[in-house]
Amino acid sequence: MRPIFVQIRCTPGKTYAVADEIALREIHSELYSTSGEFDLLLKLYVPEDEDIGRYINERLLDIPGIERSLTTLTFKAF
Repeated sequence: MRPIFVQIRCTPGKTYAVADEIALREIHSELYSTSGEFDLLLKLYVPEDEDIGRYINERLLDIPGIERSLTTLTFKAF
């Protein structure tokens, strides 16, 4: 499993609804409200044999209220 971080910008007023839907889908390891350009920071683990883009698109980005996302891949832990 690969840890992936996804920052999510929500439509104004929809952050709590987006966070609730992510929690219901149980795809995350950790979910945080953040300050700055993005509203939420999500850590999830993607199986090694999964296409990361497809995994995120099919399980996360179809949630109403998500305006933009930024995915950060991880490599080796030190």
